[in-house]
Amino acid sequence: MAAAAEPYSKSTAREYYEALLIAIIFVNFARIFVFQAFKIPTPSMEDNLKVGDHLIVNKFIYGPHGYGPVAKLFPLRDVRRGDIVVFRYPDNPEVDYVKRVIGLPGDVVTIRNKKVSINGTPLDEPYVLFEDPTTYPIEPALPEPYRSRDQFGPARVPDGHYFAMGDNRDRSSDSRFWGGVPRSHIKGRAFMVYWSYEGPPPTPGASPGRRLGELANVVRTFPTQTRWHRTFYIVDSKYHYTPGPSSQVNE
Repeated sequence: MAAAAEPYSKSTAREYYEALLIAIIFVNFARIFVFQAFKIPTPSMEDNLKVGDHLIVNKFIYGPHGYGPVAKLFPLRDVRRGDIVVFRYPDNPEVDYVKRVIGLPGDVVTIRNKKVSINGTPLDEPYVLFEDPTTYPIEPALPEPYRSRDQFGPARVPDGHYFAMGDNRDRSSDSRFWGGVPRSHIKGRAFMVYWSYEGPPPTPGASPGRRLGELANVVRTFPTQTRWHRTFYIVDSKYHYTPGPSSQVNE
């Protein structure tokens, strides 16, 4: 009787193994091609995104560059002005940034006294936050970031690149200072906040012991420090933003 049951046990174990393997493959496929988790480490996107927001990034929406007829089968589209995107920082591709797309390929971007214009037309930006009342003048002798923060351009966005800026304009490192974002660096569009934690961010370069202590603190303060009202918050839903003028017909 035991001998008869043995093949069945092996078959059951094999089924569990195959199911687990398929699940692992599916999760990794989703992580690489469909969704990615991302944490907001700086205030450059306030008031829309807070430090400590944990995002789901839709990596599928843009599809591969030049997807063509595939867009007829799936809900794919190109990058649009106003999209909040996660991308590899051009000066250090190992680091991910999150910013809003302001200029599309071929657009001429001009900033005068903190106000952005695209191709000579002022851009409506209800999401913008200015924390510093100072407006720096056009002065080539000013050091960065003051020289380009409030006065910029006119400058044309190169083909295959996007001009990205933080919503918190006075506290953002963005295309004003290091140039456009290559299309190939864009990972996806910020979609939803699945968890938001108000506690202090992890210490960069901390020792394993300190990291363990910080993790224990997160577990201890999870109920009180979690911003429960931001759970499942849809990114940019507060502003119902409508893209402004474009140099591209697919806007």
